[in-house]
Amino acid sequence: MSTKQKRYFLAEEDIPRQWYYIQADMPNKPLPPLNPATKQPMKEEDFYPLFAKELAHQELNTTDAWIDIPEEVRDLYKYYRSTPLVRAYGLEKALGTPAHIYFKNESVSPIGSHKLNSALAQVYYCKQEGITNVTTETGAGQWGAALSYAARVFGIEAAVYQVKISYEQKPYRRSIMQTFGAQVTPSPSMSTRAGKDVLTKDPMNQGSLGTAISEAVELAMTTPNCKYVLGSVLNHVALHQTIIGLEAEKQMEMAGEYPDVVIGCFGGGSNFGGISFPFMRHNIKDGKKTRFIAAEPASCPKLTRGVFQYDFGDLSGLTPLLPMYTLGHNFMPANIHAGGLRYHGAGVIISQLLKDGYMEAVDIQQTETFKSGLIFAKAEGIIPAPESCHAIAAAIREAEKCKETGEEKVILFNLSGHGLIDMSAYDQYLSGSLHDYEVSDEDVQKNVSELEQIIK
Repeated sequence: MSTKQKRYFLAEEDIPRQWYYIQADMPNKPLPPLNPATKQPMKEEDFYPLFAKELAHQELNTTDAWIDIPEEVRDLYKYYRSTPLVRAYGLEKALGTPAHIYFKNESVSPIGSHKLNSALAQVYYCKQEGITNVTTETGAGQWGAALSYAARVFGIEAAVYQVKISYEQKPYRRSIMQTFGAQVTPSPSMSTRAGKDVLTKDPMNQGSLGTAISEAVELAMTTPNCKYVLGSVLNHVALHQTIIGLEAEKQMEMAGEYPDVVIGCFGGGSNFGGISFPFMRHNIKDGKKTRFIAAEPASCPKLTRGVFQYDFGDLSGLTPLLPMYTLGHNFMPANIHAGGLRYHGAGVIISQLLKDGYMEAVDIQQTETFKSGLIFAKAEGIIPAPESCHAIAAAIREAEKCKETGEEKVILFNLSGHGLIDMSAYDQYLSGSLHDYEVSDEDVQKNVSELEQIIK
């Protein structure tokens, strides 16, 4: 009988009591967000009209490496945490690789993805401040589902703008949000000035996260006792997601190994930062040599082909200017099924870390990601979300290199969510009707040139 251990769990008392904030340990702190009108650095109070005060404080905190997790949030984490660290023996065998492959399985949360880690925290802080309504955007719907559930838990009303193409492609995610009581609107819509402006120019526009953010921010700013919450990009979101990597650290110790490579799919950065930052601190502080790889879609390659530049976080220019790797906020990504990765820019912290050489990025075509997802599903019995398939594809690439060299590297990736509500995408792949998309250098340069004029 085999004695090989497959899964590693933490006892409830060992679930981390603090989040880790990598900004405090970064040799080069990220540049500050700027007020788009004055071009001056934003102060904490400048964020109060949009965010709960504690979240505004967390966003600009560059000195505290450890932030206490509120007990009420940690108690809710216990509904599904710790999530298992899994040794992917089946995938190793299927690939014939000497690599040791592990994945952190965030698909076991109540809504099927890692997004709940930050949703519970953000809504908790809003509730503490007496807020009665929250607004947000969502791409594929994982964040919208998480926010809807968290709002229901804390008795707050939620309004979600879902990118229109995902609203149509993924009707059951919409149903999940509505089941928890959220109001869901396809974006762009005629309910906001931002949405009307987009539809006036392009009545058939299928939307983007940048557009949905504009609508959600506008609604928050024009609705009494309402705050905006978001699922990625900003610093405080990545902070909350470090519960993933902090658990994984302890679980890797249980397995008696330490990762040579850590991989996460990449849209705005919450999932990648969540798994990576706790391990990356050892590279920064202790001289570890772990590689960190962000896997983004080839149709939205901000890390691999974008420019480091101040840009808006949304299409309409309602957000502060953020220092990020970007394709330009006017960039309209192709309608790939990994809706959560269809965003023009990268998070501020990750942009600085990439700029300073602490991490790498790869872009992967849609068909390769689904091919990799099928390999993983057949080997490990879990159908991954299209977003997670990017991390799996990057992990398979690294495992194949080990097969060539004979190295027994330890590879860790984040399985950010399951794909059981994404089967229409798998249907398209299996029928041969799923396409890859190319982004021309001319399109990138055009958007970046426009951006430079706007910033000036």
